Amino acid sequence: MNVRRLIPTTAVAGAVALGLTALSACSTSDAADGSNGDKLKVTASFYPMQFLAEKIGGEHVAVTSLTKPGVEPHDLELTPRQIGSISESDYVLYLKGIQPAVDDAIKQSGVKNTVDAATLTTLEDHGSEVSGHDHGHEGEEEHADEHGHEEDAHEEEAHEEGDGHNHGEEGGADPHIWLDPVKYAEVAKGVGKSLEKADPDHAADYKKNTAALVAELGELNTAYETGLKNTATKTFITTHSAFGYLAERYGLTQQGIAGIDPEAEPSPARIQEIHTIAEKEKATTVFFETLASDKTAKTLAKDTGLKTGVLDPLEGITEKSQGADYIEVMKSNLTALQKALGAK
Repeated sequence: MNVRRLIPTTAVAGAVALGLTALSACSTSDAADGSNGDKLKVTASFYPMQFLAEKIGGEHVAVTSLTKPGVEPHDLELTPRQIGSISESDYVLYLKGIQPAVDDAIKQSGVKNTVDAATLTTLEDHGSEVSGHDHGHEGEEEHADEHGHEEDAHEEEAHEEGDGHNHGEEGGADPHIWLDPVKYAEVAKGVGKSLEKADPDHAADYKKNTAALVAELGELNTAYETGLKNTATKTFITTHSAFGYLAERYGLTQQGIAGIDPEAEPSPARIQEIHTIAEKEKATTVFFETLASDKTAKTLAKDTGLKTGVLDPLEGITEKSQGADYIEVMKSNLTALQKALGAK
């Protein structure tokens, strides 16, 4: 567990007070600068929530993300001003379990229209057994692709413990639901309905925008289904074990190197195990992400004779991203997977 990621509730409460003081002393805030007019002031916790709010809210919302581009969401520490800006919001959209600091601040904020995306779909525990293959690695915090457990580690209870980045830890549910277009569409529908209730004057537009986004996500799902149907291998290796839902959806096997920390150095035993798995499953590529160092991937690739590639967990968009938004980056991820898996 990365202790520095956790902010005590008492500290958050104090910061809320400071944040509100800072807001009252300033004419502008991170949430809105007064130029938004009658737009609904929406605070999103990080990029996948921001994308939903912007696509569904359209011209009727002014969306601010608490996680700036290029910042690793799990490491986010909120400023007092940001915490105060949450309380000034009309609507807050977040994903409980990803960012403990955000979870605590929202709990303290008192905002009426607060939506936890984790409650809009079913979360699963991607435990220590990997997609039916006997590659379980006891003691390692790796992220698997097989359920292995009942789907009752869900919603509020799913994220009460841990560092906000659970990858198969006991009792932990995997929060990376946005990397499965089908689950993401389920969340989109729930967000649309909640915006209709929060701002009934524009309900018709929210309904229309939701339908358009769900259709777009449906097309993305079809592209993945078609593009990954026939491949030379079904196994991919990643430094960031974020792709359990995606792997499960499309019949793939994710092999996470370390799980919780995408920059963690793999043990010699784990490197040997990955090498054995790669040979057996004909895996070709070690994937790393855009917001973290590629050191681990390059080390493992050098030791195992594998290639490296980018598979973006879409926790933020920067100039390094392989696309301008969620849809474009997911299409780039599909191309990367097709190449690595030997799509026919």
